[in-house]
Amino acid sequence: MTTILRKSQFTLAIIALIAVAFAGSAGMATAGELKVNLSGDQEVPPVQTSATGTGTIKVEDDKSIKGTITTSGIKGTGAHIHEGAVGKNGPDIITLKKASDNEWSVPAGAALTDAQYDAYKAGNLYVNIHSDEHKSGEIRGQLKKRME
Repeated sequence: MTTILRKSQFTLAIIALIAVAFAGSAGMATAGELKVNLSGDQEVPPVQTSATGTGTIKVEDDKSIKGTITTSGIKGTGAHIHEGAVGKNGPDIITLKKASDNEWSVPAGAALTDAQYDAYKAGNLYVNIHSDEHKSGEIRGQLKKRME
């Protein structure tokens, strides 16, 4: 009976260690992955629109960047990642490619410069989608790295 109890405790300890290892590696795998929500009220100045967007942008330690944005309620004419703090407009640094009527993607091989990577870490990059009605941007979402 004691041997069975010890084997059970050992088995539970191994399972716990494996679970911790998987949890740690899952966190590391998505460390640079950001969920982004785009809306008109984040634009500068704010835009009255029912259009929205959601997506995931991933920035790697080597400064490479990838991701997609899916929109709803907007006929997008262009999309960019810009450098700019919340409440401020800034220059576009990466032009997104239109994958379909409502999907935009970061082009293959895109990467941030050292200064842009620092801006990203400070929360000073954003995505916005342009339309004929709002040429400077109809919906916007700030890329804010969430602290774990």
